[in-house]
Amino acid sequence: MLRYTGAKGSSRGTPMKLFRWLFAAATVAALANAFRVAMFVVPADKEQGDIFRIFFYHFPSAMMTFLFFFISFVASIVYLVKRRSNPAGALKADALALAAAEMGVAFCTVVLITGPLWARPVWGIWWTWDERLTSTLVLYLIYIAYLLLRRFAAGPQMRTLAAVMAIFGYVDVPIVYMSTRWWRTQHPSPVFFGGENAGIDPSMMPAVWWNLAAWLAWGILIMSWRYAAEHRLQAAEQREALKALEV
Repeated sequence: MLRYTGAKGSSRGTPMKLFRWLFAAATVAALANAFRVAMFVVPADKEQGDIFRIFFYHFPSAMMTFLFFFISFVASIVYLVKRRSNPAGALKADALALAAAEMGVAFCTVVLITGPLWARPVWGIWWTWDERLTSTLVLYLIYIAYLLLRRFAAGPQMRTLAAVMAIFGYVDVPIVYMSTRWWRTQHPSPVFFGGENAGIDPSMMPAVWWNLAAWLAWGILIMSWRYAAEHRLQAAEQREALKALEV
């Protein structure tokens, strides 16, 4: 009977593993094609030239930053709501919040690197303390602090405090997004939904869509791996705690 149960579990796990590997392969292929389209297919910008191609990584990374911090925000709320009524479900939400926050920090790092690389030849400066750049840096530092808390503290109190920090940190996201509308900043007005003269040439849109899709797939892939790893760690910690109680 036990052998049969194991075989059944294995048969369920094999299609899932196959799906993950196929998804990983599709993600790599999408990233490669997104690079090809952004670097070699779409034309250079008439005013900025080839340096504008940084946009195809800067903009998708900013969108992924907002998305994965939003996932962490929602998962943190779920953890706080369920931590007493449904501890198992709360732990899953906590693992998802951590994995999504890590992905958000990774994408925000790309934003903060590509931004100055783009700004130097276009603006003549690497950095300026305007509202858009400063609020983005503050967002980054809040979630770095969140990850440091997760790394160097332990226990349910840590998870509760981390959830509150993730929720608090997400308040800065709409500030970052709206900063160029609320204040006059060095950063240009939004390319999309920014007004009458906003937008880019339609010939460049394939690079935008390919990189949005490819980096979204990459983020989901890595987040799913981190979620699974964190959930296994939670299960191991629970087993250790139960053993300690038995002793």
